[in-house]
Amino acid sequence: MAKSMTGYGRDTIETAGMRLTIELRSVNHRFLDISPRIPRNFLFLEEAMKRHLKQKLSRGRVDLFLTAEGEGLLNKQLEADDELLHQYITKLTNVKDQYKLTGAISIDTVAGLEGIFTVRESDQPNDQIKAELLNMLDAACTDLVDMRNQEGERLVQDLLNRLQSVKDTVAAIEERRPVVVGEYKAKVIARVEAFINEEIAVEDSRVLQEVALLAEKGDITEEITRLYSHIDQFHHTLENQEPIGRTLDFIVQEMHREINTIGSKSNDSQLSNSVVMLKSEVEKMKEQVQNIE
Repeated sequence: MAKSMTGYGRDTIETAGMRLTIELRSVNHRFLDISPRIPRNFLFLEEAMKRHLKQKLSRGRVDLFLTAEGEGLLNKQLEADDELLHQYITKLTNVKDQYKLTGAISIDTVAGLEGIFTVRESDQPNDQIKAELLNMLDAACTDLVDMRNQEGERLVQDLLNRLQSVKDTVAAIEERRPVVVGEYKAKVIARVEAFINEEIAVEDSRVLQEVALLAEKGDITEEITRLYSHIDQFHHTLENQEPIGRTLDFIVQEMHREINTIGSKSNDSQLSNSVVMLKSEVEKMKEQVQNIE
Protein backbone atom coordinates (compact mmCIF):
# COMPACT_ATOMS: atom_id res chain seq x y z
CA MET A 1 0.00 0.00 0.00
CA ALA A 2 1.27 3.47 -0.88
CA LYS A 3 2.57 5.65 1.92
CA SER A 4 2.65 9.42 1.95
CA MET A 5 5.88 11.22 2.77
CA THR A 6 3.99 13.80 4.82
CA GLY A 7 3.57 13.10 8.52
CA TYR A 8 4.16 14.10 12.12
CA GLY A 9 5.08 12.19 15.28
CA ARG A 10 5.76 13.24 18.86
CA ASP A 11 6.60 11.74 22.25
CA THR A 12 7.29 13.33 25.64
CA ILE A 13 8.44 11.91 28.97
CA GLU A 14 9.42 13.28 32.37
CA THR A 15 12.28 11.42 33.98
CA ALA A 16 15.22 12.03 36.33
CA GLY A 17 14.18 15.60 37.02
CA MET A 18 13.80 16.63 33.39
CA ARG A 19 11.29 16.79 30.56
CA LEU A 20 12.32 15.32 27.18
CA THR A 21 10.40 15.83 23.93
CA ILE A 22 11.04 14.37 20.48
CA GLU A 23 9.19 15.63 17.40
CA LEU A 24 9.39 14.27 13.84
CA ARG A 25 8.10 16.09 10.78
CA SER A 26 8.42 14.76 7.24
CA VAL A 27 7.66 16.10 3.77
CA ASN A 28 8.32 14.81 0.26
CA HIS A 29 11.89 14.45 -1.01
CA ARG A 30 13.59 12.39 -3.73
CA PHE A 31 15.65 10.53 -1.15
CA LEU A 32 15.71 10.05 2.64
CA ASP A 33 17.13 13.24 4.14
CA ILE A 34 17.23 13.34 7.95
CA SER A 35 17.95 16.71 9.56
CA PRO A 36 18.46 16.50 13.38
CA ARG A 37 18.08 19.57 15.59
CA ILE A 38 19.26 18.42 19.01
CA PRO A 39 21.12 19.95 21.99
CA ARG A 40 24.91 19.81 21.95
CA ASN A 41 25.00 17.33 24.83
CA PHE A 42 23.05 14.80 22.77
CA LEU A 43 25.07 15.05 19.55
CA PHE A 44 26.74 11.72 20.29
CA LEU A 45 23.32 10.09 19.71
CA GLU A 46 22.79 11.71 16.30
CA GLU A 47 24.03 8.80 14.16
CA ALA A 48 22.19 6.23 16.27
CA MET A 49 18.95 8.18 15.80
CA LYS A 50 19.53 8.42 12.05
CA ARG A 51 20.12 4.68 11.79
CA HIS A 52 16.94 4.06 13.77
CA LEU A 53 14.88 6.17 11.37
CA LYS A 54 16.46 4.63 8.26
CA GLN A 55 15.15 1.25 9.37
CA LYS A 56 11.56 2.48 9.13
CA LEU A 57 11.59 5.16 6.42
CA SER A 58 12.73 5.04 2.79
CA ARG A 59 12.10 8.51 1.41
CA GLY A 60 11.26 12.02 2.56
CA ARG A 61 12.87 14.96 4.29
CA VAL A 62 12.59 14.28 8.03
CA ASP A 63 13.21 17.00 10.63
CA LEU A 64 14.09 15.60 14.06
CA PHE A 65 13.64 17.95 17.02
CA LEU A 66 14.84 17.05 20.52
CA THR A 67 14.28 19.40 23.45
CA ALA A 68 15.41 18.84 27.04
CA GLU A 69 14.32 20.86 30.07
CA GLY A 70 15.26 20.49 33.74
CA GLU A 71 18.22 20.09 36.08
CA GLY A 72 18.65 16.35 35.76
CA LEU A 73 19.97 16.49 32.23
CA LEU A 74 23.58 15.52 32.86
CA ASN A 75 25.71 13.45 35.20
CA LYS A 76 27.34 15.62 37.86
CA GLN A 77 30.76 14.85 39.37
CA LEU A 78 32.53 16.42 42.34
CA GLU A 79 36.22 17.01 41.66
CA ALA A 80 39.04 18.16 43.97
CA ASP A 81 42.14 20.04 42.85
CA ASP A 82 44.79 17.98 44.70
CA GLU A 83 47.67 20.15 43.55
CA LEU A 84 46.02 23.34 44.76
CA LEU A 85 45.07 21.66 48.06
CA HIS A 86 48.70 20.58 48.56
CA GLN A 87 49.82 24.17 48.07
CA TYR A 88 47.20 25.41 50.55
CA ILE A 89 48.28 22.93 53.25
CA THR A 90 51.96 23.67 52.68
CA LYS A 91 51.41 27.40 52.99
CA LEU A 92 49.18 27.05 56.05
CA THR A 93 51.72 24.79 57.76
CA ASN A 94 54.53 27.24 57.03
CA VAL A 95 52.49 30.15 58.39
CA LYS A 96 51.61 28.13 61.52
CA ASP A 97 55.28 27.27 62.19
CA GLN A 98 56.57 30.73 61.38
CA TYR A 99 54.14 32.58 63.63
CA LYS A 100 53.81 29.89 66.35
CA LEU A 101 50.08 29.51 65.75
CA THR A 102 47.98 26.85 67.46
CA GLY A 103 45.27 24.61 66.10
CA ALA A 104 45.05 21.90 63.46
CA ILE A 105 44.16 22.10 59.78
CA SER A 106 40.74 20.43 59.83
CA ILE A 107 38.31 19.25 57.17
CA ASP A 108 36.23 22.34 57.90
CA THR A 109 39.24 24.45 57.02
CA VAL A 110 39.81 22.54 53.79
CA ALA A 111 36.12 22.73 52.81
CA GLY A 112 36.24 26.49 53.12
CA LEU A 113 39.24 26.93 50.86
CA GLU A 114 38.41 28.62 47.56
CA GLY A 115 38.82 26.65 44.34
CA ILE A 116 39.45 23.23 45.90
CA PHE A 117 36.13 21.58 45.08
CA THR A 118 34.17 22.00 41.82
CA VAL A 119 31.07 20.33 40.46
CA ARG A 120 31.44 19.34 36.82
CA GLU A 121 28.81 18.04 34.42
CA SER A 122 29.77 15.25 32.03
CA ASP A 123 29.28 15.78 28.30
CA GLN A 124 26.91 12.81 27.93
CA PRO A 125 23.67 11.87 29.68
CA ASN A 126 23.61 8.66 31.65
CA ASP A 127 22.80 5.29 30.08
CA GLN A 128 19.20 5.35 31.31
CA ILE A 129 18.53 8.60 29.45
CA LYS A 130 20.10 7.19 26.26
CA ALA A 131 17.79 4.17 26.32
CA GLU A 132 14.72 6.29 27.05
CA LEU A 133 15.53 8.67 24.20
CA LEU A 134 15.73 5.82 21.68
CA ASN A 135 12.42 4.45 22.99
CA MET A 136 10.89 7.90 22.57
CA LEU A 137 12.23 8.09 19.03
CA ASP A 138 10.64 4.74 18.28
CA ALA A 139 7.26 5.92 19.63
CA ALA A 140 7.42 9.19 17.67
CA CYS A 141 8.40 7.30 14.52
CA THR A 142 5.45 4.94 14.95
CA ASP A 143 3.09 7.94 15.09
CA LEU A 144 4.80 9.41 12.02
CA VAL A 145 4.46 6.18 10.03
CA ASP A 146 0.80 5.82 11.06
CA MET A 147 0.03 9.31 9.80
CA ARG A 148 1.93 8.64 6.56
CA ASN A 149 -0.09 5.45 6.08
CA GLN A 150 -3.39 7.26 6.60
CA GLU A 151 -2.40 10.03 4.21
CA GLY A 152 -1.22 7.37 1.75
CA GLU A 153 -4.68 5.78 1.75
CA ARG A 154 -6.23 9.12 0.81
CA LEU A 155 -3.67 9.62 -1.95
CA VAL A 156 -4.35 6.14 -3.36
CA GLN A 157 -8.10 6.76 -3.47
CA ASP A 158 -7.59 10.06 -5.27
CA LEU A 159 -5.17 8.45 -7.74
CA LEU A 160 -7.57 5.57 -8.43
CA ASN A 161 -10.37 8.03 -9.18
CA ARG A 162 -8.16 9.97 -11.57
CA LEU A 163 -6.85 6.76 -13.13
CA GLN A 164 -10.41 5.70 -13.90
CA SER A 165 -11.07 9.10 -15.44
CA VAL A 166 -7.99 8.68 -17.64
CA LYS A 167 -9.10 5.19 -18.65
CA ASP A 168 -12.59 6.40 -19.56
CA THR A 169 -11.16 9.23 -21.66
CA VAL A 170 -8.78 6.86 -23.48
CA ALA A 171 -11.75 4.60 -24.22
CA ALA A 172 -13.60 7.59 -25.68
CA ILE A 173 -10.59 8.40 -27.84
CA GLU A 174 -10.42 4.78 -29.01
CA GLU A 175 -14.12 4.88 -29.92
CA ARG A 176 -13.68 8.16 -31.77
CA ARG A 177 -10.57 7.04 -33.70
CA PRO A 178 -12.28 5.09 -36.59
CA VAL A 179 -14.73 7.95 -37.06
CA VAL A 180 -11.82 10.36 -37.34
CA VAL A 181 -10.08 8.10 -39.88
CA GLY A 182 -13.25 8.00 -41.99
CA GLU A 183 -13.65 11.77 -41.83
CA TYR A 184 -9.97 12.20 -42.63
CA LYS A 185 -10.31 9.94 -45.66
CA ALA A 186 -13.34 11.84 -46.97
CA LYS A 187 -11.59 15.16 -46.40
CA VAL A 188 -8.46 14.11 -48.31
CA ILE A 189 -10.46 12.77 -51.23
CA ALA A 190 -12.50 15.97 -51.36
CA ARG A 191 -9.35 18.08 -51.40
CA VAL A 192 -7.82 15.93 -54.19
CA GLU A 193 -10.98 16.28 -56.27
CA ALA A 194 -11.02 20.02 -55.68
CA PHE A 195 -7.45 20.63 -56.82
CA ILE A 196 -6.91 17.97 -59.50
CA ASN A 197 -7.17 18.88 -63.18
CA GLU A 198 -10.32 17.33 -64.65
CA GLU A 199 -8.41 16.23 -67.78
CA ILE A 200 -6.07 14.00 -65.72
CA ALA A 201 -7.46 10.61 -64.96
CA VAL A 202 -6.70 9.45 -61.43
CA GLU A 203 -7.36 5.86 -60.44
CA ASP A 204 -9.35 5.42 -57.27
CA SER A 205 -6.84 2.88 -55.96
CA ARG A 206 -4.04 5.43 -56.28
CA VAL A 207 -6.02 8.02 -54.33
CA LEU A 208 -6.93 5.51 -51.66
CA GLN A 209 -3.27 4.49 -51.35
CA GLU A 210 -2.26 8.06 -50.69
CA VAL A 211 -5.09 8.45 -48.22
CA ALA A 212 -3.94 5.30 -46.42
CA LEU A 213 -0.38 6.59 -46.16
CA LEU A 214 -1.52 9.91 -44.76
CA ALA A 215 -3.93 8.23 -42.36
CA GLU A 216 -1.17 5.94 -41.12
CA LYS A 217 0.89 8.96 -40.10
CA GLY A 218 -1.97 10.07 -37.89
CA ASP A 219 -2.80 6.62 -36.51
CA ILE A 220 -2.83 6.51 -32.68
CA THR A 221 -3.53 2.82 -32.17
CA GLU A 222 -0.11 2.10 -30.65
CA GLU A 223 -0.32 5.07 -28.30
CA ILE A 224 -3.75 3.95 -27.08
CA THR A 225 -2.46 0.41 -26.50
CA ARG A 226 0.52 1.69 -24.53
CA LEU A 227 -1.69 3.99 -22.47
CA TYR A 228 -3.88 1.05 -21.47
CA SER A 229 -0.72 -0.84 -20.51
CA HIS A 230 0.54 2.08 -18.39
CA ILE A 231 -2.85 2.34 -16.67
CA ASP A 232 -2.71 -1.35 -15.73
CA GLN A 233 0.90 -1.00 -14.52
CA PHE A 234 -0.03 2.00 -12.41
CA HIS A 235 -2.94 0.15 -10.84
CA HIS A 236 -0.86 -2.95 -10.03
CA THR A 237 1.98 -0.84 -8.62
CA LEU A 238 -0.41 0.80 -6.15
CA GLU A 239 -0.96 -2.64 -4.61
CA ASN A 240 2.77 -3.19 -4.01
CA GLN A 241 3.90 -3.19 -0.38
CA GLU A 242 7.35 -1.76 -1.16
CA PRO A 243 8.11 1.96 -1.69
CA ILE A 244 6.52 2.79 -5.05
CA GLY A 245 6.85 6.55 -5.48
CA ARG A 246 9.67 6.47 -8.03
CA THR A 247 7.97 3.73 -10.07
CA LEU A 248 4.68 5.64 -10.18
CA ASP A 249 6.51 8.80 -11.20
CA PHE A 250 8.13 6.95 -14.13
CA ILE A 251 4.79 5.49 -15.27
CA VAL A 252 3.13 8.92 -15.15
CA GLN A 253 5.92 10.35 -17.30
CA GLU A 254 5.39 7.60 -19.87
CA MET A 255 1.65 8.26 -19.87
CA HIS A 256 2.33 11.95 -20.47
CA ARG A 257 4.61 11.04 -23.38
CA GLU A 258 1.93 8.95 -25.11
CA ILE A 259 -0.70 11.65 -24.58
CA ASN A 260 1.57 14.27 -26.16
CA THR A 261 2.07 12.00 -29.17
CA ILE A 262 -1.69 11.56 -29.57
CA GLY A 263 -2.11 15.32 -29.38
CA SER A 264 0.53 15.91 -32.06
CA LYS A 265 -1.15 13.40 -34.39
CA SER A 266 -4.71 14.59 -33.85
CA ASN A 267 -6.42 17.08 -36.15
CA ASP A 268 -9.84 16.41 -34.68
CA SER A 269 -11.36 18.91 -32.25
CA GLN A 270 -13.01 16.23 -30.09
CA LEU A 271 -9.77 14.29 -29.81
CA SER A 272 -7.93 17.50 -28.99
CA ASN A 273 -10.38 18.22 -26.17
CA SER A 274 -9.91 14.68 -24.85
CA VAL A 275 -6.13 15.15 -24.95
CA VAL A 276 -6.45 18.34 -22.89
CA MET A 277 -8.53 16.45 -20.32
CA LEU A 278 -5.96 13.65 -20.20
CA LYS A 279 -3.09 16.07 -19.71
CA SER A 280 -4.94 17.79 -16.87
CA GLU A 281 -5.67 14.53 -15.03
CA VAL A 282 -2.18 13.11 -15.52
CA GLU A 283 -0.61 16.35 -14.33
CA LYS A 284 -2.67 16.16 -11.15
CA MET A 285 -1.63 12.53 -10.75
CA LYS A 286 1.99 13.57 -11.08
CA GLU A 287 1.58 16.12 -8.29
CA GLN A 288 0.06 13.48 -6.00
CA VAL A 289 2.72 10.91 -6.87
CA GLN A 290 5.41 13.35 -5.68
CA ASN A 291 4.10 12.84 -2.13
CA ILE A 292 4.26 9.02 -2.20
CA GLU A 293 7.17 7.23 -0.57
